[in-house]
Amino acid sequence: MAKVVINTDFKQRKNRISRNIYGHFAEHLGRCIYEGFWVGKDSSIPNTRGIRKDVVEALRKINIPNLRWPGGCFADEYHWKDGIGQIKTRPKMVNTHWGGVIENNHFGTHEFFDLCHQLGCEPYICGNVGSGTVQEMSQWIEYITFDGDSPMVNLRRNNGQEDPWKIKYWGVGNENWGCGGNMTAEYYSDLFLQYSTYCRDFSGNKLYKIACGPAGEFPITQVLHWVDVLMKKVKTTLSNVIQGISLHYYTRAGMSASATKISEKSWLLTMKKALYIDELILKIGEIMNKYDPSKRIKLIIDEWGTWWRVEKGTNSGFLYQQNTMRDAIVASLHLDVFNNHCDRVYMANIAQTINVLQAMILTQEEKIVLTPTYHVFDMYKIHQDAMLLSINIESEIYEKNLTAIHGSASINDNNEIHISLCNINPNSNIETSIKLLQLDLNDKTLSARILKADQMNAHNTFESPHNLKPENFNSSNFIIQRNEIKFKMPRMAIIVIKVSL
Repeated sequence: MAKVVINTDFKQRKNRISRNIYGHFAEHLGRCIYEGFWVGKDSSIPNTRGIRKDVVEALRKINIPNLRWPGGCFADEYHWKDGIGQIKTRPKMVNTHWGGVIENNHFGTHEFFDLCHQLGCEPYICGNVGSGTVQEMSQWIEYITFDGDSPMVNLRRNNGQEDPWKIKYWGVGNENWGCGGNMTAEYYSDLFLQYSTYCRDFSGNKLYKIACGPAGEFPITQVLHWVDVLMKKVKTTLSNVIQGISLHYYTRAGMSASATKISEKSWLLTMKKALYIDELILKIGEIMNKYDPSKRIKLIIDEWGTWWRVEKGTNSGFLYQQNTMRDAIVASLHLDVFNNHCDRVYMANIAQTINVLQAMILTQEEKIVLTPTYHVFDMYKIHQDAMLLSINIESEIYEKNLTAIHGSASINDNNEIHISLCNINPNSNIETSIKLLQLDLNDKTLSARILKADQMNAHNTFESPHNLKPENFNSSNFIIQRNEIKFKMPRMAIIVIKVSL
């Protein structure tokens, strides 16, 4: 029996779940940008100014709140002036990080802001610290946001954009402990202060500056050292220097693990690795609390997701992988953890949006597939901007110290409670009891959606794109007793229950 107790006391609601936790990441990697978002204006695939219409429609449906670009490792070798001006005259470059292919720079700053406009989301740009200069980053911000008379503004206007854009989220470097320059925490912290100083607020635009944080896969002592050094360095600076620190964490069950050939041993290891993010956030939070007890500086988990062996016959540098029920469960676990830590976690960006790693969408010429992970984001969008409810789960054990049932709960401004739960046990259905304290459910309306599968490797293909998708969970499956909901939670399943007050 899994016992889920949710405190609905209005007086105890303090933290709002930021919609930005449901953010996305698009890097110049493999077929994420080209063939994913961008097909070009002359393509036979329906597009608006070169951007795929079906992709935009799908992402708008899940209320995409923000999009991080241009990387990733690519960001620290990207020079923004190569991606402006007439498309045909833009200089080419070698994408040394991802497959050694030629990057033609057809998708640049103007195309990115057009994409964000079509998506209705906030742009999040990661600037080049690894191979760029302070001046280069400063001028990029001026080009984007200044409404005045300067060489950068005149360059933007000459390229067809009269009015400045607005941008809030700005990353100062990416993975500077690795592909972004192999720096020490001490060296990067000094560079961050230098670069951040010249990330100016122009024409009423106010930047939310995000520093490069650690890799969660590092030994925990290294993770905490990086955070400690950075927090100590910025603690006495002005508040406009830093607003967030990033964390990257990928769930892997061995570098040779297949996306679709899944043993229960691999499944179990994946669940353990996925749930480690909770411990990471707690321990990093302790360091951040030491210097910032008011939690002004937020944790930005701007790369997360599963990482499997690439699909057979594809470029190993393109990181193209299938997406199964296992990936959906990992997404559910992460989003519930982020929700429950929304006092410190403000933004998260799954890697990546299209055709790369744990993608929302797969494309093949004119065809499109929505993955199981996409469907989790669709089910969980109801948590965006809602108030977190306290949840306590006592569940039976799946394996050793690993409990089977995990979840989060929130209430939105329409007085609708949403409870998201997942059962990570691939073998057993679990009798579940949800108690909603301070409520009588007899006159309330209940509904639910569920994502479930019979096989661990269930997934969608271009030939069968609807193998795995959410279904309505019949209300007859619920037994209601005053403030308690009883039902049987299917094995390896994800459910979102709605209670209308």
